[in-house]
Amino acid sequence: MTIPLSAKTLTASTAALLLATGFTVGGTVPSTSPAHAAEVDDPIRSSASDAQIEMGFLGSHETGQFDESAAEITAVHGDTVFTVNAQAATVDVIDVSDPTNPQKVSEITGTGVANSISIREDGLGVIALEDEDKTQPGTVMFFDANDPEADILGEVPVGSLPDMVTVTPDGAHALVANEGEPADDFSTDPEGSVSVIDLPAEVAAPSDSDVHTADFHEFEDGGAKTLPEDVRIFGPTPEEDLPISRNLEPEYITVAGDKAYATLQEANAIAVVDIASASVEEILPLGLKDHGQAGNGLDASDRDPEDAPTVNISEYEGLKGAYMPDTISTFTSGGTDYLVTANEGDSREWGDFVDAARVKDLDEDGLAPVCETSPLADKLGDADLGRLNIITDLGLNDAGDCYEELVAFGARSFSVWTTDGKLVADSGDEFEKLTAEAVPEFFNSNHSESNLEGRSDDKGPEPEALTIGQVGETTYAFVGFERIGGIAAFDLSDPSAPKFATYFNNRDFSVSVEDEIEDVSDPAALLSSAGDLGPEGITFLGADESPTGEAALVVGNEVSGTTSLYSVADLANGGDDGDDENAGADGAGDDENAGTDHDAGADHNAGADDNANEDAQADAGGSDFAANTGSNADSNGAGSDSQGSSDLAAGSTASTDTASDAGSSADGSEASSDGDPLPRTGADLGQYLILGGIAVGLIALGAAAFFLARRRS
Repeated sequence: MTIPLSAKTLTASTAALLLATGFTVGGTVPSTSPAHAAEVDDPIRSSASDAQIEMGFLGSHETGQFDESAAEITAVHGDTVFTVNAQAATVDVIDVSDPTNPQKVSEITGTGVANSISIREDGLGVIALEDEDKTQPGTVMFFDANDPEADILGEVPVGSLPDMVTVTPDGAHALVANEGEPADDFSTDPEGSVSVIDLPAEVAAPSDSDVHTADFHEFEDGGAKTLPEDVRIFGPTPEEDLPISRNLEPEYITVAGDKAYATLQEANAIAVVDIASASVEEILPLGLKDHGQAGNGLDASDRDPEDAPTVNISEYEGLKGAYMPDTISTFTSGGTDYLVTANEGDSREWGDFVDAARVKDLDEDGLAPVCETSPLADKLGDADLGRLNIITDLGLNDAGDCYEELVAFGARSFSVWTTDGKLVADSGDEFEKLTAEAVPEFFNSNHSESNLEGRSDDKGPEPEALTIGQVGETTYAFVGFERIGGIAAFDLSDPSAPKFATYFNNRDFSVSVEDEIEDVSDPAALLSSAGDLGPEGITFLGADESPTGEAALVVGNEVSGTTSLYSVADLANGGDDGDDENAGADGAGDDENAGTDHDAGADHNAGADDNANEDAQADAGGSDFAANTGSNADSNGAGSDSQGSSDLAAGSTASTDTASDAGSSADGSEASSDGDPLPRTGADLGQYLILGGIAVGLIALGAAAFFLARRRS
């Protein structure tokens, strides 16, 4: 059983006031913030010529912890940011009332590992806690974000390794993705599941009886539901029972209407959960992306040629990619709900089991060779595919004795899907092309060190963080690149043809932290000078939620340990990007059409016909995206109930990795939302009165001192 958290915390504004006057409350000791700004001198910027938004740096809170997951998932309530600090097993409480100078004022601490956080509009806070033994059931803890001391309200048990939590838009439920990873030595493999927690109407904790489990038991052999053939089930089965349930690992959740959609990353699928009944209705296989199709290329080698790598984004007939999304979000356009995924990819490496291998190592250590008849048979050298990591259980011929095609981890893209799992659009090779334009000397760099092509042989820029938000009248997807860093924004006005808008990366590649940190006298200063490394979670703030009065992003960066705020200027309305020194500046290698003028077709194999949906293209007005027009779609698939869009305004303010998003737009495009603008509370009025009283007292003291001095003279 998890030991419950016990903590006292402060709302940001009150804490800042008390600290300024020398008081503390509840026994919390605020940390000393480093004196560095975490803003690099020349952030990377690259925009389309007709971009209507621009991002800039506002401010950052630094933990000074390098590559320790000290800043991951963020949630926002009022002028307070709550950041999951996995390194310290805490949630850091950060005052962002001055967004240029975020200050940590408190923390919520415990013995478990905090993985995720969400906050309902009224201030009911929810934290997902992994047990110290990750294979044991975890807990979800509740607290009051309005309470100056934020006493813990209670906790309830959930499944193994609760990795993500979100509050439904109507505020009635908390949904938890219980990932159920195996033990590090694969001696046991707990079930994956989704917990549906009924929440009270008031700011209070639910009881254990309010927790319901959506499991995958009905998809087991002989169960009432059929598991689609393309859902990937693989690996050891240390327990004899429930091999499918133990193999499916929910990663991330979004909500549209009365359904929740949970990514099953390693299985390359999405689970559809009926919230009311807490049951998994179906599992949607995502199929494979065709890297042999025009616009779907990738740079597959970090040695092309050896010792002199170059940008080489190419198509390879016979090479596929498994989407394997991490983050998922939703938006509504023209009355139809859509899903958006960041297609990161992920391997499983537990104990002696590894499901990845380099192409050049096939035909060794018990692995089958590439078939002589495969179009890839002459592409196995290091300059082509030899260095690429591929999935060892996919691509084999019927006999299982050779690979007729190869399948890479992830798709190096983001995708738009219908709610029944049909591909609408995919960004193709857009991410690699735009980053090659913007950062040519550090293309596909790693996050802990600065290098050229350090990740080309793996998952490239590795899109992981994702949120949806509305700026002005336009809905955007904001995608964070875990490895090379930075955030790319895409206009979703036409769901079948998302359009690249802008890319911003607050990183100084001249600083390679991993290579330098052991040899410097001030590691924190070195880390600070590198900027933001490894964006893990993004929260979008609308103009009416942001402390600046314009849209903003809150980004948790796990490698640099920074929680940073970026402005999102609405250029259509004459907005300022919040970075006066660099406003309007173009980044290194910026071309007005950087990374946008290319085809990005995709082959979606979710159906039985491997040739279905191929060559479906949609012109994006400067950014060509693959468009699935529904040749595999169920006749009812495109007309999904869009009630969720009308419900979104009523719900929670901050889901974990995607505390998004905004309302409706004039063109009929709506962003899904986790809530209304964040409210001021009664505590805020009290803070203002206290501030006013202190100010009056200080003036009176000053006046008295003045008159006393006059009399003595």
